[in-house]
Amino acid sequence: MKKVFIAMIAAAAFYACGNASNEEAAQTENPADEMATEEMAYGIFGEEIGPEGAIDAKEIMAMLEGQDSLQVKVQGTINEVCQKKGCWMAVDMGNDEEMLVRFKDYGFFVPMDADGRTVTMEGWVKVEEQSVEWLRHKASDAGAGEEEIAMITEPEVSVSFMASGVIIE
Repeated sequence: MKKVFIAMIAAAAFYACGNASNEEAAQTENPADEMATEEMAYGIFGEEIGPEGAIDAKEIMAMLEGQDSLQVKVQGTINEVCQKKGCWMAVDMGNDEEMLVRFKDYGFFVPMDADGRTVTMEGWVKVEEQSVEWLRHKASDAGAGEEEIAMITEPEVSVSFMASGVIIE
């Protein structure tokens, strides 16, 4: 049951990231979309949140110990952002580990040039299996070549975060 749910989430993210229609794009009020060719303005995306009470992303693994998920406010550094729409980002957790961050209900995107910026985000963190389909999609969004994408043949267990609100500084 859990694997079916994970596969459904990955399929929805895969479909949504690469296939939003012009009508959907026009209905989505997103500063990143409106300013795609200009220098990006940074600030709050999604639900309005503040930076108070945020923990360092490096503390996530210790906090998750013995739990399957946790609602938290986290601060870290953005390593990578989806280059098609800004519909996901990878946040540094230290020790060469990253947390995959997606956005609640696909309701907002972040600026595609936010790599290296500090992010504060609120939502749910959990350890889950990332499907081969999702990993290939993410690699494609990051500009990987066909050979590199074809080498992805196994799912990965990693930390993921479903953000309801994000602040990018």
